[in-house]
Amino acid sequence: MSKIALVDDDRNILTSVAMTLEAEGFEVETYNDGQSALDAFNRKLPDMAVLDIKMPRMDGMDLLQRLRQKTQMPVIFLTSKDDEIDEVLGLRMGADDYVKKPFSQRLLVERIRALLRRQDVMAGHEVVETEETKVIERGELRMDPLRHSVSWKGNEVSLTVTEFLLLQALAQRPGFVKSRDQLMDVAYDDQVYVDDRTIDSHIKRLRKKMRTADPEFSAIETLYGIGYRYNED
Repeated sequence: MSKIALVDDDRNILTSVAMTLEAEGFEVETYNDGQSALDAFNRKLPDMAVLDIKMPRMDGMDLLQRLRQKTQMPVIFLTSKDDEIDEVLGLRMGADDYVKKPFSQRLLVERIRALLRRQDVMAGHEVVETEETKVIERGELRMDPLRHSVSWKGNEVSLTVTEFLLLQALAQRPGFVKSRDQLMDVAYDDQVYVDDRTIDSHIKRLRKKMRTADPEFSAIETLYGIGYRYNED
């Protein structure tokens, strides 16, 4: 049974979403501010966190920043209808996804399930040897899907599940262009809608992380209006 942490200062959301997730078979912990959640996470991490952005004591952005110092567990942000800047910033800081308020609880459940399934695959649970699980070596890049490990020029790079899947999709066929729609299919289930900005934000954050290992990293090329391509040196 996967444990989901819900962090939101709206008690109505906490109660209703917790009831829905528990009915779906999840174990749920609720917190109404970021500091309370962080204190609990320091004792034991959940399998996933769903975070509101605007909260007292410690907001979602600060909490995410603290979490990314110690874990790559999946994180979904809850954002208000017009918080486009917060959405993009949250993704760049390491959130795996966001859901806008007011939201469909069924949609939230599907996104949670999708990310947990990917986490299981990356952890090597019940994995059959396929093209998707083989080690990828492309020049200075090495990816091991079963261990969810990435290195560039021998330097380890810590990626979220979504970032890993996007890089894997591009690196599997160097020189070939992947459209945003194709990358959406890789990173999200069919029933989950995301817009172009979400994929662009993931790619920007992926590049930034790769440049921590090599400031000259330029293997991911943007083809404006078309998509992205991995170029192998």
